[in-house]
Amino acid sequence: MTSAERYRLTLAHKEPDHIPMRDDFWGATIDNWKAEGYPPDGKGVWEYFGFDGWAGIGAHLWFRDNEQEYNVGIHSRKDWEEYKHLYTYCDARVDFDGALKIYESCKKNDTFLVYGGGALGFDLWQNRVGIKYFLESMLDDPEWIKDLFMSNVDLNIAIVEEITGKGVEFDAAMFYDDLGYKTGPFFSAKMYREQLFPAHKKLCDFLHSKKMKVILHSCGGIRPFMPMLVEAGFDCFEPLEVKAGMDLVDLKKNFGEVVTFMGGIDVRAMAHPDPKVIEEEIKTKIPIAKKGGGYIFHSDHSVPSNVSFQQYEHVIELARHYGKNY
Repeated sequence: MTSAERYRLTLAHKEPDHIPMRDDFWGATIDNWKAEGYPPDGKGVWEYFGFDGWAGIGAHLWFRDNEQEYNVGIHSRKDWEEYKHLYTYCDARVDFDGALKIYESCKKNDTFLVYGGGALGFDLWQNRVGIKYFLESMLDDPEWIKDLFMSNVDLNIAIVEEITGKGVEFDAAMFYDDLGYKTGPFFSAKMYREQLFPAHKKLCDFLHSKKMKVILHSCGGIRPFMPMLVEAGFDCFEPLEVKAGMDLVDLKKNFGEVVTFMGGIDVRAMAHPDPKVIEEEIKTKIPIAKKGGGYIFHSDHSVPSNVSFQQYEHVIELARHYGKNY
């Protein structure tokens, strides 16, 4: 079975031969492993572990026109009103020749194709505006905040419309919107419902009209938002940070019939000196999460540098053992 077939079946809540497997790593982790001579034979980490890859097509998503990109700062509503006209679609945002080459290669090799929409909504704008002022503005000027959220979504919709108009067919789209930290979300569920939910739903509805699944990377404790995120239309959630209260078994029980989960394997267990700890972590989660499809292996965040190559190799052996469906 190909990687693309595994992803498509899993996201359709059907069981493939084996759960799809992928992961991310700190740069320092890879540096440590290379310094120790791993992986052997000069292979890259993804090749060595036989991960299920996918291909991506992205776009230029900052302020620009057809001539150039502008390094502008958005620190207030006034700044936004001044530069908003540069945050709209123009042809220079997409390398159409490159996109078509990637698409043709994906068709030829049956590769899962993802639109990479980058940072979305809250994660995008709090980084640009500054989190303190942004959160204050969510209280003091919610109409401006809603305009920021919706403008980002409208830009992504216009880009996907143009790319698909050239004949490209995506399997999915992936976005990053970190909505939480260790103890919970950055803002209330009421604020999410009123300010961000409409933009999220508009985006998901559009992408579903293109027969695309929608994957959301959202770090931190977002459990209080989960019912609304599911309602908005996100199809897959990653990375499910255990230390922030994201429990894969709980999530599978409550939402697993309608969405897919990617991650939820505690990196602290990976680094534990007793190998029984990570085996307990995996054998109590993956058999439950994979049932009926809807689970993709991934750490609960990027694999840190205190996980040795030998430890991670054991993680993958366990994941393959407990993740098979034959």
